[in-house]
Order: sequence, then C-alpha cells, then structure tokens
Amino acid sequence: MSRTEINEYGEFGLIHHLTKNIELQNASSVLGVGDDAAVIDHFGKQTVVTTDMLIEGVHFDLSYTPLKHLGYKSVVVNLSDIYAMNATPTQITVSIGISSRFSVEALEEFYDGIYAACEEYGVDLVGGDTCSSQKGFIISITALGEVVSEKVVQRSTAQKSDLICVSGDLGGAYIGLLFLEREKKIFAESPNVQPDLENESYVIGRLLKPKARKDIHEFFEEKAVLPTSMMDISDGLSSELLHICEKSGVGCVIYEDKLPIADDSKAAAYKFELDPTACALSGGEDYELLFTIKQEDYEKLTLNEQISVIGYITDSEEGAKIKTKGGNTYDITAQGWNAFKK
Repeated sequence: MSRTEINEYGEFGLIHHLTKNIELQNASSVLGVGDDAAVIDHFGKQTVVTTDMLIEGVHFDLSYTPLKHLGYKSVVVNLSDIYAMNATPTQITVSIGISSRFSVEALEEFYDGIYAACEEYGVDLVGGDTCSSQKGFIISITALGEVVSEKVVQRSTAQKSDLICVSGDLGGAYIGLLFLEREKKIFAESPNVQPDLENESYVIGRLLKPKARKDIHEFFEEKAVLPTSMMDISDGLSSELLHICEKSGVGCVIYEDKLPIADDSKAAAYKFELDPTACALSGGEDYELLFTIKQEDYEKLTLNEQISVIGYITDSEEGAKIKTKGGNTYDITAQGWNAFKK
C-alpha cells in the first residue's frame, strides 16, 4: 500500500482531501466544512451539545483497534450522549491531533469510519480542526442534536416508584477488552505467536464497533414514551445508576436475575473465570441506555425485546441496592471506569 506523507498536503489541503466528498443530509445544516464556522438552524428546537475526547493509550490502543473502527466508534460514543438526552443527533465536528507516524492513507481509513457512522445515523460532519501531536493520536468530537423543549430528558428527574430499564445487553465490551489485552500481552512476549481470539466475535465487536441506540429513541417517539430520567452506559451500569440516584435524590433496587447479559458474553466471561453479573455491573463502554419510566408506561415496553426492566426507584434513605439470585441484598458500589485513576 502506498504511503502519502501528510506534509505533502499541508493543513488546509489535508482537510479538503478528507472532507471533499461530504454530502449534507439535514435541512438544519445550512453551511458545513469550508468556511470559518458552520451555520446551523434548528427551526425553533432546542440544541443539545456534547463533546468527547479520545486519547491514544488512554481510551484506545491502536495495536488492536483498526482505524476505521476507531473513526466509527469516535462518532458513536458522542451520538449515544445525544440519544441519552432524548434528542436527535444532526451534526458533528471532528478535531484530531496527529504525529508524522500517520500517513494520509491511514487518516483516510479513520475518516471512512467517521463517514460510515454519519451515514448510518443521518448525521452531518460540518467542521473541525487538525493539528500536529508530538506523541500519539488525539481525537475530539463534538456532536449536536435537536429536541423540542418538553421532551428533553435529564439524569436528575427520576421519581420514586419509577421503573428502571436498560436497552440491549451489558458487560460484553469489557470482556472483549480482556481478550484483546490478553493477546496483546502474549504477542509482546512471543511475537511469533499468532493471536487467538477464540472466535469471540460478539464481545470483541461490542468493544470495537458499539452501537448508539437510535432504535430506542425512535421507539420512544413512536410509542409516546417519555422517560423520567436517562443516561448512557459508558462507565458501567453501577456507576451510571448511582449518578441517576445522586442527581435525582432517590434510591433504587435492581435484581441480578433481571440484568440482560447475552449468552455469548456469559460464556466468554467464564473463560476468564469471571462472574458475568460483575461484568454487567462494572464493565464500561456498552453504550446502552439506562432510563426510568412511569409505571403506567410498562405495557408499552413489553412490545420491545431490546428493553429490560431491572428494578425500581425508591426513597433516597433506602440507598442503592441489588438483590441477588440467592435472595441476598447488597449495596451497589461504583467500580466502573475512572478517568483519573492512577
């Protein structure tokens, strides 16, 4: 494969090269890449904005993360935050810091992933920035979305007796990470040994190519369900649930036997002699939606196999509890991702 050095293009030439095929999809995208700023008109709706920064060696490892997957995932993690506000994502901006070890072809692969996500979720890339980085790959993406004011959902508005729900299944991404980290370590010690991921495509896919839950957002709209609170699960179910309880001034009870864990994830966890429940509670990067609803909306949820009711909201004095399959009750503790742990 040929290699084109970035300095052959220069900053503006590189931006033009990577963005020359953009086709805007949303009427609210008035002016995109190519000027000093983008112009967006949301026609009276409220604008939701979120930003995530991803740093090589902290949030991703290029020894086992394909650049196309990285581009796709970088967009998805931001769109997940927009859906968690019950909003529709419409635009993103992408800023990257890159060193000379990356070629133009490598960046094309990264942007292929970005464009794949934009097409899948109906989002427009309308701007960003590129700069040099002395060490590593730095990615910062800002996502914008739109929502009518009366449908904004926050994490601070759960109420006593609400049902606690999650989309999809939990714990798979963390288990996928364990496989990739294991093979990386083996390769470092024995470079002649070929990686063996044991056909664990499900859990590895959960890590490398997560999905933002556009389908759940559309289901809410179709069935006239308005969650009372919501956030996405990026740091682990236990951490996110405690965030909702703290912000809303409530407690909760969840049930171990109600946690949605895929059979593939359970089998993969057992290979590491891990409890799948612990992976579901503390594993991060699932990007599922955690939300609460009023009890009268329960019947509507039974129409969607991708939604599980796992517990209910209580008074704050009762704390945050989990009831195990064996009938015991324990405090929920936050053991998920900590961005600043040493």
